Amino acid sequence: MDAAGLIQCLPVLGSLVVLVLVYLVFTAQTQNNEPPGPRPLPLLGNLLLLDFNQPYKTFINLSKKYGSVFTFHMGPDKAVVLVGYQAVKEALVDFADEFGERAPPTTVKEDQREYGVVFTNGETWREMRRFALTNLRDFGMGKKACEDKIIEECGHLLQRIKSFRDKAFDTNEVVTAAVSNIISSMVYGSRFDYNDPEFQQVLYRVCRGTELLGTRSVQLYEMFPSLGKWMSGTRAEHRNIILANRNHYLKMIDRLTETLEPDVSRGVVDAFLIKQQQLEEAGKNDTQFHSKNLTTMVANLFAGGTETTACTLRWSLLFMAKYPNIQDQVREEISRVIGARQVQVEDRKNLPFTDAVIHETQRLGNILPLSLLHRTSRDVVFQGHFIRKGTAVYPVLASVLYDENEWEKPDCFYPAHFLDKDGKFVKRDAFMPFSAGRRICPGEGLARMELFIIFVTLMQRFRFTPPPGVTEEELDLTPSVGLAHCPSPHQLCAISLS
Repeated sequence: MDAAGLIQCLPVLGSLVVLVLVYLVFTAQTQNNEPPGPRPLPLLGNLLLLDFNQPYKTFINLSKKYGSVFTFHMGPDKAVVLVGYQAVKEALVDFADEFGERAPPTTVKEDQREYGVVFTNGETWREMRRFALTNLRDFGMGKKACEDKIIEECGHLLQRIKSFRDKAFDTNEVVTAAVSNIISSMVYGSRFDYNDPEFQQVLYRVCRGTELLGTRSVQLYEMFPSLGKWMSGTRAEHRNIILANRNHYLKMIDRLTETLEPDVSRGVVDAFLIKQQQLEEAGKNDTQFHSKNLTTMVANLFAGGTETTACTLRWSLLFMAKYPNIQDQVREEISRVIGARQVQVEDRKNLPFTDAVIHETQRLGNILPLSLLHRTSRDVVFQGHFIRKGTAVYPVLASVLYDENEWEKPDCFYPAHFLDKDGKFVKRDAFMPFSAGRRICPGEGLARMELFIIFVTLMQRFRFTPPPGVTEEELDLTPSVGLAHCPSPHQLCAISLS
């Protein structure tokens, strides 16, 4: 064959090579008994099947064909998807060690955020999680001191909402500020004024950063970092947000360092700085208590302690405006049991319907549909399938919260999911809004207290309704695009009851 003939054959040869590679991939998958899944295309994997706005829906639909454990190719990278309560619970709880590692995204690695609590593994994760949990408890999480902080912040929130004088307003700004101030009081030992421009910018960046992580361009960048120059706008905006917030956290840490008193710890940052000094004085410099871990842990606490809880509260108010009959039942129970006095955490056991409404809000609100990405720490045989060490794993929390085998009306707002025939509150095993196992949210106790006290306080003081010209039926429950499953932008009226 001459050179011209060889050139003409190159496209055909290239196609044959691609077909052989695809065949080898599936042959290897079959021979190793790896989880089944849709056939991937070269380079693109299964991306043509993916709903980028709501990927959990794609995974739930695919599970009907491939089962509760299946393979999905995110571009060139292979991942395992877990769908349904049984699969997710078994992996995260019964196989906690095997599925307990975190897979840091490309953006995290590039922005040098593989520190702190969320995206670390091994000794760094163990040490920082232990420190965060211990000190969050020391500064009130699950205790009366934390309850007092939340109640104090409720006073500021009530005044802010009253300032709208029954007119329609966006719940995002005020609710997010209140929730962020609670974590701020525990981390820094102080809160911010709602009108503080720097505080408003930080809140905007936290919300915007979470939103960007759910966009198609950032998701594609995670899979194809080499395409970064064609996605420079969104990626650059996200990176600028990370840098701006990091500078803010560093400034706050510097202020606390300058006024640090070793015998008086005002918050988590002080506790870290004091521990750091003690280790340095003892000549132990090779520890996890260094500035990068501190800065990233502060960022983790603010992002995790602000966006998810604030989104849940916003869903609760939207549901109350959408379903006024349920709002009436909540208010009747609160009025009958505690009247107008300040609610306390211990009242929860006497407010079963209200507690059920909060839990149903968390279930249907579905704040983190995919959880954060996990990774296998070793080779494992799971439900008869072989999964290699280092495989990315998507536990689809939405599929647990919407599991048709676990919930009577999974697609409806139905507080009776958490009530027995006598109207008493009942726990449900498939209630996993905070994930489960080793990587369960460390701030679960704080979030539960915030949701209960703030929600009840708002129900005591206001009636939430759609804005003028909008009916309850017209209130949109479609979530916004983002890493967190938050309500789309909307306005409500808070009609004062006093």
